[in-house]
Amino acid sequence: MFTSVLMIEKPLTPDDVDFVTTLHGDESVSFVVLLQPRGDQADVLLRAIDDVALGELKEAVHEGEEPEGSAAKAPAEVGLAHSVAALRAAGSPAEGEVVEDHPLDRLKAVVEEKGADEVIVLTAPHYVEEFFHRDWASRARHRVGVPVLKLFAHSE
Repeated sequence: MFTSVLMIEKPLTPDDVDFVTTLHGDESVSFVVLLQPRGDQADVLLRAIDDVALGELKEAVHEGEEPEGSAAKAPAEVGLAHSVAALRAAGSPAEGEVVEDHPLDRLKAVVEEKGADEVIVLTAPHYVEEFFHRDWASRARHRVGVPVLKLFAHSE
């Protein structure tokens, strides 16, 4: 069975689940989902710039309200449970965890522990970070030792 580590920042939508579960055609794929809450990823200014670049002005105004730290853990656990359940309902074995600190260190450890075949980074566009190659996918490519695929998450 092919094993993919799936890094996400919000719960998977039905379109996301369909997208990642069909990437390898008829091959069986199991998933290890790592969710780091959006509020813990980058500073508020970078997230607001990304929102403005995407034309999501309402989102930019509310970036400061995004939960961070311990306030983000409970909603993240609910989102993770939803995502894992959706992958399982689609017929793929799945497990996951909320990553609170050092997501790339945890990603590397999970890839090694699970013998993963690939990493899929499924996030919203992060233009500033991507431009400077500081986004998850760019940084992971230099650390994990397996192919890293970057995909854009679907909106809800």
